[in-house]
Amino acid sequence: MTNENLWVVYEGYRGAGEGKHIVWVSGDEEYRSEEALPALAKIMAVHHGFKCTVLFAVNPENGEIDPNVQANIPGLHHLKTADLMVLFTRFRELPDEQMKYIVDYTNSGKPVLGLRTATHAFSYTRNPNSPYAKYSCDDEVFSGGYGRQVLGETWISHHGYHGHESTRGLIDEEMVEHPIVRGVKDIWGPTDVYTVTKLTGDAQILVHGQVLSGMNPTDKPKPDTPTMPLAWVKTYVGEQSLPSRIFCTTMGASVDLESEGLRRLLANACYWCTGLEDSIPDAGMVDFVGPYQPTYFGFGDFKKGLRPSDYRL
Repeated sequence: MTNENLWVVYEGYRGAGEGKHIVWVSGDEEYRSEEALPALAKIMAVHHGFKCTVLFAVNPENGEIDPNVQANIPGLHHLKTADLMVLFTRFRELPDEQMKYIVDYTNSGKPVLGLRTATHAFSYTRNPNSPYAKYSCDDEVFSGGYGRQVLGETWISHHGYHGHESTRGLIDEEMVEHPIVRGVKDIWGPTDVYTVTKLTGDAQILVHGQVLSGMNPTDKPKPDTPTMPLAWVKTYVGEQSLPSRIFCTTMGASVDLESEGLRRLLANACYWCTGLEDSIPDAGMVDFVGPYQPTYFGFGDFKKGLRPSDYRL
C-alpha cells in the first residue's frame, strides 16, 4: 500500500478555479464527512476547475477509511501547496507531526472553510502536553480552541431537537448582496441547528438557522424558538499576524448536501475564500458528479471497508 492510496486527488477541469488547490480534511464520527467532502470536491474540480485533494481518517492497520480513528489523517502535507483548507473534523487528536501542517497553514494567512463539527474540530485528552493542545475545543486559555478562535464558535449544544427537528436557512436581509449567497434560493437540511452564543472577531452572519418542528422541508418553524447563526464570514489573524478569510457553517452533513441551495452556498464560499468572488456565477453548476447516495447521520453508521481510492473518479 503506497501513501498515494491514503488520499484522493481530483485534477481540476476547466473553470474559474484553474490553478487553485483545495485540500479537504474529513474525519468525524457522525455526519459522514468522508462522504460529503469527496462529493463537494468532485463538484469543485469537474464543474469549476479547482484541483482538489481529499483526506480521510484512515485506520493505519488496514488502510481503510475509519472515522472512529481520531489520531490519523494522512496526507496533511498537501496543505503546503493549498490555496484553501476545508475542515470537517470532530474531536480529533492528531500526532504533533500531522497537526503541525494544519496549524502552520492556519497561521499562514490563507483561508479556511469550516463545516458542521469543525467548530469542535479538535479535543486533546491523550496528550495534554502537546504544543497544540490549546486548539482543543474546550480550552480555557485559548478560549474555545480552534473552533472559537479561528472559525468563530466552539461546541455549545444542539439548539434544535437532534434527529427530530430540521433546519431552514434564512439569508440575512442585510447580506443579500454578498457574493457567497449569490443565486442561493433555498437551504434546508435534516441536521438540527447548533447553538451559537457569540461569534468572535469581525464575524458577519450570512445565513440564520431556523428550527423546524419536524424533519421535512415543508414543516413549520418551531414556535417561540429564536434563530441562530448558521453561516458566517470573519477574519482570523494568527501567530504570523497575517489575516485569513474564514467561512463557517454549522450545516454540512452528507445528507444536508442534497439541498442544492447548500451546495451552491458552499461552492460560492470556495470562490470567495480563494479571492475569486468576482467570478462567482449567478447560477453555477452544482450538480453531483456521478451517483450520490449519502448515509444518514448517526454514530457507527459509516460505510465499512472503503479505501480512499474507492472515491476516485
